[in-house]
Amino acid sequence: MAVRYAYFSEPLTLECGATLPDLTVAYSTYGTLSPARDNVIWVCHALTANSEVAEWWEHTVEEGKFLDPSRYFIVCANFLGSHYGTTGPLSVNPATGEKWYGDFPQITVRDMVACHRRLAERLGIDRVELLIGSSIGGFQAMEWVIECPDFARRAAFIATAVRSRAWAIAFNESQRMAVEADTTFGERRDDAGADGMAAARSIALLSYRGRLAYDRTQDEPASGKLSGFRATTYQRHQGEKLRRRFNAYSYYRLSQAVDSHDIARGRGAVEEVLRGIGCKCLVVAITSDILFPPSEHEIMVRSLPNVEYHIIDSDFGHDGFLVEHERLNEIIINFMNR
Repeated sequence: MAVRYAYFSEPLTLECGATLPDLTVAYSTYGTLSPARDNVIWVCHALTANSEVAEWWEHTVEEGKFLDPSRYFIVCANFLGSHYGTTGPLSVNPATGEKWYGDFPQITVRDMVACHRRLAERLGIDRVELLIGSSIGGFQAMEWVIECPDFARRAAFIATAVRSRAWAIAFNESQRMAVEADTTFGERRDDAGADGMAAARSIALLSYRGRLAYDRTQDEPASGKLSGFRATTYQRHQGEKLRRRFNAYSYYRLSQAVDSHDIARGRGAVEEVLRGIGCKCLVVAITSDILFPPSEHEIMVRSLPNVEYHIIDSDFGHDGFLVEHERLNEIIINFMNR
């Protein structure tokens, strides 16, 4: 499905106080919108993904799966600050006629949702059957149902949290230190900081997978060799993959957006904020997730007034939301059919 672009000439004021003079939002759709506009599933993507959900969430946008394009009209929009078409550091600042690069202002998850709300209005979508997100996608989904209580009939929060805590923030800071250690970071060019970002990605993978996944997939029989271990080549391969497809300025700003996530910021006690979410909610945690472990989901389960909770037993850590698509499919389809 081809990526589409929505342009908005109205300025967008960000939480940090800065203003973006205009806005472009990249998005993809699958399936057909019903005449009553009552068959929409809106997917909020994770950190370095894009709007083409069928590419990165394998075996989900298929007939008989929870993102079934024969039943639903599926929308996924690239979020603010990313590298895949929505306004970000490589966009041109109309005030200067040059790309933003490191001048792109700090953004938050709430700013991302503000962009997507504009797109939903442009598409004539004022209510969705399901709003779903994993990781930072879950951050967005939570913010959206808090800001717009009537937007979603159902919401699914997968491998996520109500706020970023010290463990996740520390991982992100280590990644930013790796980017900053690249002496090209700060230069006004598209590939600035790329090598540092590759190192940062290798740090991120540790938090995404964890020991169980590494020992299961990257361990190898004792061979007596002194170098060339599978785990070392895996780390470098993953860093190189991201270096080729992403941008360090985006990566830096997005990691800061993750750090600042807190649904209770300026709203009062987190329990009260959660109790104000009236739609039917699904919460899914993964046993081996060290980034947002099941303990991070308990406050949602205790406080959401209408909630269904599942824990997926998986060795693949935070990335289990991508790997365990069969289990997720069963859980989400049952949730939609109830």
